[in-house]
Amino acid sequence: MKSLVAFALTALVLAAPAVRAALNVLACEPEWMALTQELAGDLAEVSAATTAVQDPHRIQARPSLLAKARRADLLVCSGAELESGWLPLLHREAGNGRIQPGQPGYFEAARFVRLIDRPAVLDRAMGDIHAAGNPHLHLDPRNVARVADALAQRLGAIDPANVARYAQRHADFQQRWSAAIARWEQQASGLRGIPVVAHHKNLGYLADWLGLTVVGELEPKPGMEPTASHLAGLLETLKATPARMVLRAAYESPKASEWLSSRASIPAVELPYTVGGSAGAADLFGLFDDTLNRLLQAAP
Repeated sequence: MKSLVAFALTALVLAAPAVRAALNVLACEPEWMALTQELAGDLAEVSAATTAVQDPHRIQARPSLLAKARRADLLVCSGAELESGWLPLLHREAGNGRIQPGQPGYFEAARFVRLIDRPAVLDRAMGDIHAAGNPHLHLDPRNVARVADALAQRLGAIDPANVARYAQRHADFQQRWSAAIARWEQQASGLRGIPVVAHHKNLGYLADWLGLTVVGELEPKPGMEPTASHLAGLLETLKATPARMVLRAAYESPKASEWLSSRASIPAVELPYTVGGSAGAADLFGLFDDTLNRLLQAAP
């Protein structure tokens, strides 16, 4: 009899439909996928539209991505025009009213932080500039904390049945995140004031947070590929204003940074930039752990 009961229970379990996560979330970038996972846990199925080896400015809205957007209850993006080259197409072709701008299912991180590098004059001749300011805001962990506050509220608003669980996970994340920021800032105190060259303005928030001094950029203008003449001029500039390292994101070509590194005799440092950009950057905490480790190892 016991074996028959056990068999019946097993059959019922196997026949029962799989439990579906409360929310289906599509993040525009890996950092927001990772943050949503921290805040939602098993309450959401979360995927990302881009990877750490893709330039988030420029991707193709492939059919697989459109399919994800059609199913999404919430779309979490950086905003501030970072995704302007592909997100309008995604919104239009997905045909999902829940995630359209102005709806609760569309979330822009940039709305909840102070953006840096806001241009005084809008002129496309100046390169790929963003009217609202620098959209690469996640590389200051204090911004991540601010976005987490707003995102936890949005998750609870879209899924009110689980609002208490989102609040609990949010409180736990913020406690761990605050402790991590204090640890990172203590570890990085020796980096303050170090002059560096950056490939692009995507490291601006990191430099601002750590107090790094950006003395030059590999791009002649934002979004333009480094040119031989610009690099030669930058090399001359470094003779008068030396830098200690040249930095680039994992998705950027190493050619220009390695060229400058060899001629200026400074280390070229590849930073993960976002979650998944290196083996050590498996989550948000690992992203900053690995970024600081790489900077500290390169600093003489």
